[in-house]
Amino acid sequence: MRTQLARAQARIEELQATAETDFLLDIPNRRGFERELARAIAFIKRYHASGALVVLDVDRLKPINDAFGHAAGDEVLKAIVAAVSRQTRASDVFGRLGGDEFAVLLWNLSEIDARAKAAALEETIDHLSFVFRGSRVTAGASAGVAILGPHSDIERALDEADRAMYVRKAQRRHEPRI
Repeated sequence: MRTQLARAQARIEELQATAETDFLLDIPNRRGFERELARAIAFIKRYHASGALVVLDVDRLKPINDAFGHAAGDEVLKAIVAAVSRQTRASDVFGRLGGDEFAVLLWNLSEIDARAKAAALEETIDHLSFVFRGSRVTAGASAGVAILGPHSDIERALDEADRAMYVRKAQRRHEPRI
């Protein structure tokens, strides 16, 4: 009976992890990321800590998918995950909100440092280059930042970072590409 219970508990844990992990990219999905964000906000409120939320939206992924297929788009997403993961600390949380939108929870950064990190993530992704069917393509990303403090909540933080990301995306349309 104990063996069966242990197996059942292990299976439940496995299913819970699967429900909170993006199957393609092996990072938290929206559900998993929002759970971590809720924990972070509770910690920030209780201990007066600081943090920042960066929302990244991948630029030009749809044209890549349309021209070269979804396998090419998946390759781009995997490269972005690898690049962003190299740029974040073990204590930070990086997840996929859905489609071509990602979020990074950064701990103990000032607003200036958080904005600099968002710009660095944009630059890292901008420098990624791919060759599909003999054509060189780039994707890029636009980042928006929300500073987390004692009055933060999940919905407001995500909305603030998302709005800032759309402002940044509009600005980038007028910038020259690499």
